[in-house]
Amino acid sequence: MSPAQFLGSLKRGLAPVYLFLGAEGYDRRRSKEALLNAHLTPEERLEGLTHYDLSQHTVAEVIDDARALSLFASKRLIIASSAEAAVPKGSRAASEDEEEDGSPSSTATSDAAPLVDYLRDPSPGVVVLFEATRFALDGDDKKKAERVAKFFSAIKDVVEFAPYSPDDARRETQALARRLTITIEPRAMDMLVEALGADMARISTELEKLSLLGPGTRAITEDDIQTMVPDARASTIFALVNALGRRDRARSLAVLDTLCREGEYLPLALSFLSSQFRQALIAREANLRSAQQIVGHFTKMGNPMWQSKAEQVLQTATKFSREQLERGMKLIFEADRDLRSANPDDRIVLENFVVKLTS
Repeated sequence: MSPAQFLGSLKRGLAPVYLFLGAEGYDRRRSKEALLNAHLTPEERLEGLTHYDLSQHTVAEVIDDARALSLFASKRLIIASSAEAAVPKGSRAASEDEEEDGSPSSTATSDAAPLVDYLRDPSPGVVVLFEATRFALDGDDKKKAERVAKFFSAIKDVVEFAPYSPDDARRETQALARRLTITIEPRAMDMLVEALGADMARISTELEKLSLLGPGTRAITEDDIQTMVPDARASTIFALVNALGRRDRARSLAVLDTLCREGEYLPLALSFLSSQFRQALIAREANLRSAQQIVGHFTKMGNPMWQSKAEQVLQTATKFSREQLERGMKLIFEADRDLRSANPDDRIVLENFVVKLTS
């Protein structure tokens, strides 16, 4: 189930055992707090809350504790973190937690047996939470997360914490800003989401810091983001890319000056710009005339795009003709080559590139 479905299910009652699966930290933190609040009052937590680390303990030890009666707590919440450490390691089959036919290995089955037995007759008033947070649910970690899920397959109430898409992160950032009673300019919000890679755990931390500037007194600006948020240099790179995409020579040179003074790795800016020019060229060739059309087109291609990024691509496609975009790609290649040559003067290389591109 999704985090939203989990939060809704708490109103209908609690399951005896949960598995939290996935590396996304923002929703996991909120879900854990909600589970704790739903099951234990602040007074009950002293005796009723227990933590285990499965890199140091076994599933059997956690289950033994769940079966034990407590004289001091009628309700208990047992949280077992590092749940992926319970997956057996050793032989090749065991280390992958499955046989060649895809079924769990005998080692994995035996290690999970106490959990299977417990779920047949769970202790009343006791909730057990297994947290497997090491592996993301996509990319290179996907298969590892699936093996963890197989090991804990007896648990029916599994909450999956997938990474936020840029669009979802932007919506959640807006909602969080409202809860913190702060106003953030749209461009500043885009910069924050992009600079932090749509990582809502980090975004929420930075928004809490930004709220100290004074709730409701003024809007958070791009300058505030660059000043207070780690990776502000990366956000400055996005500012350069956006200025070049608008063919704004003066702004581009001013941002480039900032990057040079801060010692930024300039090939990174070229990499972002190359991606934007390629997407703008695709948008021109597909005759896409609105940001919404661009979002739909790239999503169908398997390359999801959020609204503000689509607007940047549309702006670039509008400012540059097809021939100019193709020339821009060539200039990006030449600038990247010159930056990688022996002892280049990065600033001169990029200034020449800006002048040629915006001419």
